[in-house]
Amino acid sequence: MLSMGETCKRQSKGGDSSCLNNSNSDRSPGRFVLSVSIKELSVLCPSYMPFLINGGIFIPAAETYELSDEVFLLLSLVNDEDQIPVNAKVVWVTPKHAQVNRACGIGLQFLEKNSATKNKIEHYLGTMQSSKQLRFTL
Repeated sequence: MLSMGETCKRQSKGGDSSCLNNSNSDRSPGRFVLSVSIKELSVLCPSYMPFLINGGIFIPAAETYELSDEVFLLLSLVNDEDQIPVNAKVVWVTPKHAQVNRACGIGLQFLEKNSATKNKIEHYLGTMQSSKQLRFTL
């Protein structure tokens, strides 16, 4: 199961924040806060993006994001109740109505080197990473 919390755009000036809706209105690049919970390995495996430097994860999202948007991710994994804080940036966008009926969403690259989040995900996935299971991205 993958569940997402509220998505909010953080304004760079003034500290105001406004929640995004699913509209496709034009906007300037922004900073976002996402709260994501992935409770099953069968969802974590196709979501994980091991081919990215520092690792990354695909998150289904109906909102419009641009490449290089900065995201602060609060990630809950499998049996952990604690949220892992992760700085990330958008490096992949699957738009609505993409080919082959792929889920719309964003791929986030973790920005920290030797990411504890990457290590934790790889620990959970173990040998599942080398499986031929389809991924949400490549």
